[in-house]
Amino acid sequence: MTLLLWVYSFVGFSPISQDTIPLAEVEVYAPALDRFAQGQKVISWSKKDLQDFQGRSLGDILQEQSPVFVRQYGAGMIASPSFRGTSAGHTAVFWNGLPINSPSLGQSDLSILPVSAIDQVSLQFGNAGALFGNEAIGGSVHLGTESEFGKGFHAGISQQIGSFGLFNSSAYAGFSTSNFSSKTKIYREFAKNNFPYKDLGQFGTPEVKEDHAQFEQIGIVQDLAWNLNDNNQLKTAFWWNKTNREVQPVIGSNTEDEQEDQAFRAVIDYFHFEEKSIWNLKTGFVRNEQLFNSSQNNSTQYFLAGDWDQEISTKWTSKLGARYTLTKGDLSTYQAEDNRIELYQSTNFSPSEKLSFALNLRQLVYDGTFAPFTPNLGMDWSFWNRNSQSLQLKTSLGKGFKVPTLNDRFWNPGGNPELLPEESLSGEIALTWNKTGNLNWKQSLTYYKMSVDNWIIWLPKGSFWTPENIKKVSNQGVEYQGNLDGKFGMWNWELTTSYTFSKAITSEAVDENDQSVGKQLPYSPQHQANAKIRVEIQDFSAFASTFYVGERSVTADNPRLIPSYQLYNLGLGYSGLQLGEIRFPLSFQINNILDTDYQVLYLRAMPGRSFQFNLSILL
Repeated sequence: MTLLLWVYSFVGFSPISQDTIPLAEVEVYAPALDRFAQGQKVISWSKKDLQDFQGRSLGDILQEQSPVFVRQYGAGMIASPSFRGTSAGHTAVFWNGLPINSPSLGQSDLSILPVSAIDQVSLQFGNAGALFGNEAIGGSVHLGTESEFGKGFHAGISQQIGSFGLFNSSAYAGFSTSNFSSKTKIYREFAKNNFPYKDLGQFGTPEVKEDHAQFEQIGIVQDLAWNLNDNNQLKTAFWWNKTNREVQPVIGSNTEDEQEDQAFRAVIDYFHFEEKSIWNLKTGFVRNEQLFNSSQNNSTQYFLAGDWDQEISTKWTSKLGARYTLTKGDLSTYQAEDNRIELYQSTNFSPSEKLSFALNLRQLVYDGTFAPFTPNLGMDWSFWNRNSQSLQLKTSLGKGFKVPTLNDRFWNPGGNPELLPEESLSGEIALTWNKTGNLNWKQSLTYYKMSVDNWIIWLPKGSFWTPENIKKVSNQGVEYQGNLDGKFGMWNWELTTSYTFSKAITSEAVDENDQSVGKQLPYSPQHQANAKIRVEIQDFSAFASTFYVGERSVTADNPRLIPSYQLYNLGLGYSGLQLGEIRFPLSFQINNILDTDYQVLYLRAMPGRSFQFNLSILL
């Protein structure tokens, strides 16, 4: 295995406080997302928060519990994120600090990132090119696995059985001492996806069953960590995932395409702790293999990176690093290599506990070409504190970029090696109101504005299509995020809500006859909202959730709109069943309770009401 090159961390962990280093506690260091993302909106889910999404994908939790719109091509089919009206290619996705977007497509398929493989999820909204690099124009997704020390042996098995042939199984086992930690996860997910839908391609739109959307996925995740001594720690993680899918055809079609995706991801981190600094060396690789019918497309990325994180004083912290990336693409129509070098620097200045600034800088060179220099400046200011309430102002301004993908540059025929990187300029301002007491709440209102220049679009040129830097797109909107929790007698309850208004339009067109100017981008809803209430009493729990997606246009000139839809889910759980030291948590949930007929993308059928039963055995 090609995994012997030591490197510095790109978005590796760094200490919150570096005066004392208790290595047995992994929480002693925090990622760059927590330390240098001042002024930017961040949403996170812990391992406990993910329990309601057992046996489901990352795309499900983003669609139902965040302001992110997820473009789904059917049940178990490709799912791609859209942050603030941007495309999937404008979202950077990381696993344990390792970028995992496909270098040929420039994006990740959220449907084949199962929740059972990860322990925590964080979403960063808005431009973060200076902090996280290429593709982080609209936002970034950070997936992580946790290393736990001093926990001894623990294990568990989980089984989900549900509608439309759903049969998901997963198991994990972990063992740790004060200096060593190991955790292994394995999973298999299967769904026949033979749900009924209305066939709009037949006279009278009769109800038929989907017969070509079967989904099967298997994988294993291995985490290891060693506290070598008081000053050194070694961590490594490996993730193998394989998916076989019958590609669901559009309504009215009888195509029988099949797709196989296989991914290998591995990362090694070495941490050297000093009194007020940390050296972090990171290496990793990502191998993606895709077989679509008989067309084979493979890519491999090797990463070498490193950073030095230091506490200059009680008010100043700094992080300086570099990363080298080698990409090899072996696709059905071309073979290509891509070399990249990145230099980055982050500085945090906190003149007081209430005020904090972050300045992030990044310079990328790819194949000898300098990408746009990328700065970002952010601020967090807690300007009002009284009794149990506080108000915080967050604001940031920065540039971002996206280098053309391998397909953009080298696809044969049509690739355009002369393409320029997409450039963005964006800013946001947010007000957050916190209150603690018998009733706790956190509410935030964010306004953002963004413009993306050199937008890449594929256009017909003779007998084939080719990409060009044509469009300029403007995005602006408002996001509300709310969290409310408290107690009612013996009941604990929590309510989370969000609403997004997003206006993403073409501001400069392909030519004077282009009808897309001033129109909302395709598949970018202006309105989106969700809410979830969860209650607990002793060993019983229940939740009810809903999410709404507004109208979306199918094409850039907006002549056809897909209707809005709102879905409701319900779940019940009981965790009190126990035999000795063995626990048997049970849960049951209903998705799309009202059996709503809807489409996320045009002519892509989606399932109606479905049921899922979950049983776990925990040691």
